[in-house]
Amino acid sequence: MKDTILAIINDALGAAATDAVPELSVPDEPSFGHYSTNVAMRLAKMQKRKPMELAAELAAKIKAKAPAGSFARVEAVAPGFINFWLSDDAVRAEFAHVVSNGAYGKNTELAGKTVMVEFTDPNPFKLFHIGHLMSNTIGESFSRLYEAAGAKVLRANYQGDVGLHVAKAVWGMEHNKEKMPDAHADLAEKMAFLGDAYAAGSRAYDDEGDLEARGAIDVLNEKIYSRSDETVNTLYDAGRKWSLEYFETVYARLGTKFDKYFFERDMVKEGLATVLAHEDIFVKSEGAIVFPGEKYGLHTRVFVNSRGLPTYEAKELGLNKKKFEENPLGLSVIVTANEIIDYFRVLIKAMELALPPEVAARTRHMPHGMLRLPTGKMSSRTGDVITGESLLDKAKLALREKVSERSSLDDAEREEVTEAIAVGAIKYSILKQNPGQDIIFDFEKSLSFEGDSGPYLQYAYARLRSIIRKAGDEGFVPQSGAADIAQLDSEAELALMRKIFEFPDIVARAAAALAPNGVATYLHKLAVAANKFYETTPILKDGDADRRGARLALTEVAARTLAAGLNLLGIKAPEKI
Repeated sequence: MKDTILAIINDALGAAATDAVPELSVPDEPSFGHYSTNVAMRLAKMQKRKPMELAAELAAKIKAKAPAGSFARVEAVAPGFINFWLSDDAVRAEFAHVVSNGAYGKNTELAGKTVMVEFTDPNPFKLFHIGHLMSNTIGESFSRLYEAAGAKVLRANYQGDVGLHVAKAVWGMEHNKEKMPDAHADLAEKMAFLGDAYAAGSRAYDDEGDLEARGAIDVLNEKIYSRSDETVNTLYDAGRKWSLEYFETVYARLGTKFDKYFFERDMVKEGLATVLAHEDIFVKSEGAIVFPGEKYGLHTRVFVNSRGLPTYEAKELGLNKKKFEENPLGLSVIVTANEIIDYFRVLIKAMELALPPEVAARTRHMPHGMLRLPTGKMSSRTGDVITGESLLDKAKLALREKVSERSSLDDAEREEVTEAIAVGAIKYSILKQNPGQDIIFDFEKSLSFEGDSGPYLQYAYARLRSIIRKAGDEGFVPQSGAADIAQLDSEAELALMRKIFEFPDIVARAAAALAPNGVATYLHKLAVAANKFYETTPILKDGDADRRGARLALTEVAARTLAAGLNLLGIKAPEKI
């Protein structure tokens, strides 16, 4: 619908359309029309004319150019907007096309393009904390938005399986061998042991008085790199295996399946070689090799330390080179917390200078804010970690009673639905905000079945699906393309159809801007419109078969659109709640 209106505006503008490309918005206030454009104000500024005068002229031309019956009204209003009200017939005609379009909302903007999205990136030997949960939620939604735009998406996960944090954990494992779980122990027990080991190693390393522990951990770090000690290798291999198995259980809960796994260990050789091959870019300083960022308005960072080992920065060079060597990437997106924005500015500049030109040019760093609980900050160093699993489990526990009150599901169904709602509640609370913002997770609001929450959207979908199931039980089947759309004439029905029409543009803009919050905001408005339709309109009780069939078709499309939108956020849409 939006494209149709834009085509009419362009026709009215003629040659002037190239000077001021028209844009359409959907006003929040219905009295301002179903759509609105400020093109007259932008064009008036260029032509040095009065905006209202030009807006009135354009409104008259648009009405003359528009096919008969397109608009109920087209008005120029101060200070120079042009507002459009669709005719009821135009709404119904558009909806007739939507009913049979199962791919409604998808586009081909990125067709033929391969996009890699790197996200989550938990480090083995450390727990999967709520920061990883936030990265996973945002990265998965980015991936789905790119897929909706026609791209082939490769989900990538880069995991730090070497480095000082690993040495700290292995030191802790060595000093608590008597408590080490055996191979048959529960995975949760193994991860609890690793978490304690890492915390113990971190405390020892950071204790300024324990120089012996610090030195031992530094030696361990080198042994882990070189794999020169069988005892160390055994501890390392066990901890790494446990961590990776544990992460997979969390990914399964969150609905993410990665296509590519990259590991820091595998980037050592390539990263070091890249730095050593570019003496014109990286310079020696106090026994280390650094990137002199000050030359480029940035800050200096160490890429090879005084022991000759590549730092995380150098290994990132190897990683990003490998990404493009192994895959024909049109775009590489890296999702991390915004704490390392300055780090990535330095890294991308180093990539620009030291790697093939397409690597930096096609790499986009997307930082996100922090996810916090009202209790405050977390620290894996001290062992005070808020894990992603603990947040999911706490949300699930709080939801069990609410779900039980609303459903007659059996135990297995209730468990599955409660899990889906808990995951959806957390994901929606993250994605309804701008990705760059910090978020304090509010249990009461996020888990509510009312208001702007994931459970509200899931429940709206389930209510629509319940109507369709009951229709089937009673022998009424949605008419789809054969439905008599002319029967849809109430304001609740027309408003719901108009809201559905916005979906393709919402998806396209969210993908272009990597802003899932636009989809979340839209879905809440769609659910409100669907609930108003549901509550004010007799559907199955309507005795007119044609009108009942048309309303069932609208119910089906509304449910389908809600489910498609929730899917873009990585949120399941349970059929029953």
